[in-house]
Amino acid sequence: MRRPELRKIVPLADTTIYEMEQRGEFPKRFFLTPRCVVWDLAEVEIWLDERRRASETDALRRAPAPDVRQRRTRPVKPPIQLG
Repeated sequence: MRRPELRKIVPLADTTIYEMEQRGEFPKRFFLTPRCVVWDLAEVEIWLDERRRASETDALRRAPAPDVRQRRTRPVKPPIQLG
């Protein structure tokens, strides 16, 4: 499948997909012609199934929640003290 079809199935940015490919975490693209890059649909579907299973078992490492107290813009207001 070409990039537009891949984007419909995998809603990740091109750079994210590229970086994941480089780390071996996403199916590799290959060239049909010198200017036409594609991905194997079966490999992408297998990858999606593996991600779904890993998500269901909490095997995926999730990004930590940001510490909003460290924001430089829109700082967090201290809680209102009653009485």
